[in-house]
Amino acid sequence: MNYKQIAELIGKSRKKTPCKVWLRGAFEDADFQGEGFQAFGQGRFWVLIGDYPAIEAWLKSRRARIKAAHIEVAARYSALPLLDLRKVQARVEPGAVIRHGARIGKDAVIMMGAVINIGAVVGERTMIDMNAVLGARAVIGKNCHIGAGAVIAGVLEPPSLKPVIIEDDVLVGANAVVLEGVHVGRKSVVAAGAVVIKNVPPGTVVAGVPARVIKKVTAITEKNKVTILKALRGTK
Repeated sequence: MNYKQIAELIGKSRKKTPCKVWLRGAFEDADFQGEGFQAFGQGRFWVLIGDYPAIEAWLKSRRARIKAAHIEVAARYSALPLLDLRKVQARVEPGAVIRHGARIGKDAVIMMGAVINIGAVVGERTMIDMNAVLGARAVIGKNCHIGAGAVIAGVLEPPSLKPVIIEDDVLVGANAVVLEGVHVGRKSVVAAGAVVIKNVPPGTVVAGVPARVIKKVTAITEKNKVTILKALRGTK
């Protein structure tokens, strides 16, 4: 999808307020039939799951029969659900936010606090570190490391026709920013804190604000600084 199609999808989607309600009161299955949400329980204890307006209307109409209720709202007028992680063959840590429409490759690692937007692609065995952000349609290749707090710009706002493309075996340092439309070549290194505003040739190291080429990756003497640890990948 291009940015126009994504924007149209979001604009036309039915906005929802997903919530869960823990309910105490004497009810039966018949009390919940055809109400537009799910109900689990029996007797005097029930859990309701669904869109808040439908549940709110039901709660108000049966106020006198309710002994106690606890309500938790997960989002407000949300346009898109989160990705169904049951279909993902990768390690996704608690607190990561992955939107429906993103694709996560086999044996990738998504750390706590990472945010991955609709249309983004994460390649096999790539790690998205803590609090990194992948904007809409950002493409990350295989065996990459996107450092903590890094931002890979999306195409939605401001609108852009060209997504960020990061090829295989690239390391992006902590808090680096790669702007929309930039193409980062294979086996390159983006230094921590760099702001990348133009394409990066393969096998080079870029650093600074704005980022510029400072050397070849082959000139790095401390090889551990550009090493991907296989032991951190995988789901077993």
